[in-house]
Amino acid sequence: MQIRMRAAGVMLMLAVLGACQTAMPPAPRTSDLSREIVRLDRPGPPARPEGACWESDVTPAVIETVTEQVVVTPETRAGDGQVLTPATYRTDTRTRIVQDREEVWFRAPCPAEYTVDFVASLQRALKARGFYLLPLTGELDAGTRDAVRRYQAERGLDSPRLSLAAARELGLLPTALEEL
Repeated sequence: MQIRMRAAGVMLMLAVLGACQTAMPPAPRTSDLSREIVRLDRPGPPARPEGACWESDVTPAVIETVTEQVVVTPETRAGDGQVLTPATYRTDTRTRIVQDREEVWFRAPCPAEYTVDFVASLQRALKARGFYLLPLTGELDAGTRDAVRRYQAERGLDSPRLSLAAARELGLLPTALEEL
């Protein structure tokens, strides 16, 4: 009898706790860093906003190569369908530029922010997400830049230079309230 009363009490407590819970918050979205890219028709970084730091990178040209087999002479067949002479072919290859190489600009953390602690935090944040696999050094070395590039490439910015938006998404820099 006592076991039934305890079980009933536990069930009542679970029902009360279940009623108190609210819906789970939505999972954070992956940002689209390509929206941060600025293309200019003049050299140098964008002029605004005042005091902002900018990084540039060069997007590679995208070249398409098409190779196809072209019939030079068709096959000939006898009346019964037997192939008398096989067809001959040649290979034609053409390339074309799908997208030109260009310089792009994006906001970035200022150089003064790249302290050993900041870079170590960057490495930890990338390691927690599976992008940085090396030991934490606090140095902005080739391994760190490669991890930054792979992290940002998934978000539309294929650059080894850390963007301001990626630094904010990684929790390394504060995000202004109006940007939330």
